[in-house]
Amino acid sequence: MGANIYNNKKPLFLFLLPAFIFMIVFLYFPFFKNIVDSCMKIKQLGISGEVWNEPWYANYTKLLTDENVRTSLRNTMIMTIVTIFGQALHVGELFTLANYRKAFENLNIFGAYKNSIFISTMVCAVVILLAGLASFALVRYHFKLRNILYMLVVAGMMFPAFATVIPVYTMEVSWGIAGTKNWWLSMLSVILPQVAGNLSFAIIVLTGYIRSLTIELEEAAFMEGGGPVQIFFRVIVPLTKPSFATVAIFSFLWSYNDLFTQMFFLRRPEVMAITRLLNELTSNEGTDYGLMAAAVSLVVVPVLIVYIFMQKYIIKGMTAGAVKG
Repeated sequence: MGANIYNNKKPLFLFLLPAFIFMIVFLYFPFFKNIVDSCMKIKQLGISGEVWNEPWYANYTKLLTDENVRTSLRNTMIMTIVTIFGQALHVGELFTLANYRKAFENLNIFGAYKNSIFISTMVCAVVILLAGLASFALVRYHFKLRNILYMLVVAGMMFPAFATVIPVYTMEVSWGIAGTKNWWLSMLSVILPQVAGNLSFAIIVLTGYIRSLTIELEEAAFMEGGGPVQIFFRVIVPLTKPSFATVAIFSFLWSYNDLFTQMFFLRRPEVMAITRLLNELTSNEGTDYGLMAAAVSLVVVPVLIVYIFMQKYIIKGMTAGAVKG
C-alpha cells in the first residue's frame, strides 16, 4: 500500500528541483569554476582569461612563495600569541560599563542587529522549506537517480565557503544583485549562497528523521483523498517538528556567524550585519580591547538567547531519527 501512494512521480519536480537548483547554482558550479579559474590567467574578476603557457599550478606556487604572504601569516601568528598571553596576565583595576556605552555610540549596533536577524531568519525559512521537500522526496519516492542525488547532497557538505565565494560573487554581480546600493538586493546577495550552503546538512538531518516515521498515517491520509503535497504539509511536517527545529536553529546560527560571506557581499555601513560590523571594529580599533570585548559580548547575546530557549529541540532533533522503532 505504501508504495502505491508515491507511484506518481510528477510531484518529484516540485519537491526536488528547488533545493538542487540552489545547490547546483550556488555550490557545485562555483566550486568547480573556482578550480578552473585557479589554473588560468584572469586579468579581471568575472571575465574569462587567456590560457597560460605556465604550468597549471603556477598560481599556487606564486602564492606560497610570495614573501608578503609568508610575512603576513608569521606576523598574524605572533600577534595572536602576544595578545592571548598579554590579556591573560592583565587583570585590570576597575569594572566599568563605559566600553558598552562607547560601543553603542561608535557603532550602529541596532542597524546591524536588524540586518543579521533578517538575513538569518530568511535563510532559516528557505532552508526549512526546500530541505523538507527534498528530504520527503528522497525518502518516500523510489526512482533511478535517488542514490546519486543523495550522494551529491552529502558531497555538498565538503565544499568550504571560500572555495565558492568568488564565482558566486562574480555571478551575482553579472545578475545585478551584488555590489548595488539597494538594501533588499544586498540582503538577497548574502541569503542565496547561505541557503545553498546550509541545504546539505538540513537534508541529511531531515531524511534520517523522516525515514524513521511509519507510513501508516500517510496511507490513511491518502485514503482520505490527500495528495503528496497535502500529506507533506499535514502529516510529515507536524510529525517532524523536532528535526525541523534542529535545522532551523543551526541554519540561523550558521547564517548569523557567517563572517566570510558577509565580507564579500556587505561592504556599505548601512547593510553590514553584526559580525561584519565587529570585523570592521577590529580593523579600526584594534588596540581598544575593552571596546572589542564589549562588542563581542553584544554579538553573542542573540546566540545565547536562541540556545537557552531551543536547546531541548537541538538534542531531540539530532537523536530522534538515529534509532528506528
